[in-house]
Amino acid sequence: MVTRLLLLSDTHIPGRARAIPAAVLAAADAADLIVHAGDWVGAAVLDDLEGHGEVVGVWGNNDGPDLRARLPEVARIRVEDLDLAVVHETGDARSRERRMDLAFPGVDVLVFGHSHIPWDTTTPGGLRLLNPGSPTDRRRQPQHTYMTAVVDGATLRDVRLIAL
Repeated sequence: MVTRLLLLSDTHIPGRARAIPAAVLAAADAADLIVHAGDWVGAAVLDDLEGHGEVVGVWGNNDGPDLRARLPEVARIRVEDLDLAVVHETGDARSRERRMDLAFPGVDVLVFGHSHIPWDTTTPGGLRLLNPGSPTDRRRQPQHTYMTAVVDGATLRDVRLIAL
């Protein structure tokens, strides 16, 4: 059995867009699990995504009390034989790998957001760090982005950064 993931962050709706892009909703329909790393801004985004599938998410610095009441600051879930964690902010990129190894022992994959900068690295301790960017607020990035991936047992494979 495999689990198809949709990885999102920093949707900033309604601030940066009016709605989730159609391509993202299609990817949500194709996914077995939707992972959102915070800065939803409007609770309607969470409601909308929950209508497309199972959602694991966290609140971000731009999320108000309504989302903070429904979501944790850090989420952890076991997907098949893989331990996945989600957090909005990881701090400065320069020492991110070392800090995340210390902050998330025993985790295989950490999905994060905040910077709107896509990121895919593996720490010296073997933790895979993924930031899907933003599908609605590219900031200084050339394109709006999100990620898909597949969990196959204890393996994360087919990680794809998708530009809108």
